[in-house]
Amino acid sequence: MREQPQQQAPPVQRLRIRYAKRGRLRFTSHRDFSRAFERAVVRARIPMAYSSGFNPHPRISYAGASPTGAASEAEYLEIGLAQVSDPAAVREALDEALPPGLDVVEVVEARPGSLSDLLEASSWRIRLPGVPLGDAERAVATFLAAAEVPVERMTKKGLRTFDCRAAVLRLGAEDAAGVVDATTGTSACAILEVVLRHGTPSVRPDDVLAGLRTLVGHEADAAPLHERLAQGPLDAQLGTVGDPLALHRDTA
Repeated sequence: MREQPQQQAPPVQRLRIRYAKRGRLRFTSHRDFSRAFERAVVRARIPMAYSSGFNPHPRISYAGASPTGAASEAEYLEIGLAQVSDPAAVREALDEALPPGLDVVEVVEARPGSLSDLLEASSWRIRLPGVPLGDAERAVATFLAAAEVPVERMTKKGLRTFDCRAAVLRLGAEDAAGVVDATTGTSACAILEVVLRHGTPSVRPDDVLAGLRTLVGHEADAAPLHERLAQGPLDAQLGTVGDPLALHRDTA
């Protein structure tokens, strides 16, 4: 009989980490980031706890990863450690071990409960090059007035149709400061501010843009830039997104 693997001890400490994807590193896929992060914990000599079994893996739990190509200031993961460590020292060591553009923003001790349960919604900024503010405002008004906005997305199980309107809690348009069309003298880049409730299926910023195209046919002159500004608990009445690490920080 095959010899059973040694059982690993449970983590003695759990840390929750907020990191950012910036610049060209926004094109890093979730799989690429996970590889980079696992290499970083080795280079930084973080005392990781490992899973049991024939192929032990470092105890890393990812939650709410952004789509490939989207910049983000609010990505989260949790790690389990084999010995108690100073969160500030772990943050510094990991940030130095990761490439610029994958930046560790904050590390705090985890409280009981699931990190994923705290990530109820996301706040996004979408830049639309070549779309005047007036066009964006009309598109937003049409979208918000609709009871349902069906969109299509290719998934692993084939083409899927779903409603993207229900997940949109807030949607507004504003000018991109200082971006002006040289010919018309008007704003050459509108910005959409969107708050999306997390759910199944997960509605992404590009789904909202697909819905706007379906309703009014608006197109940007260049590829839109999606940036996640916040991810965390949802205040449904205000339509705002809170900080999932606030409680951890307040009790540190």
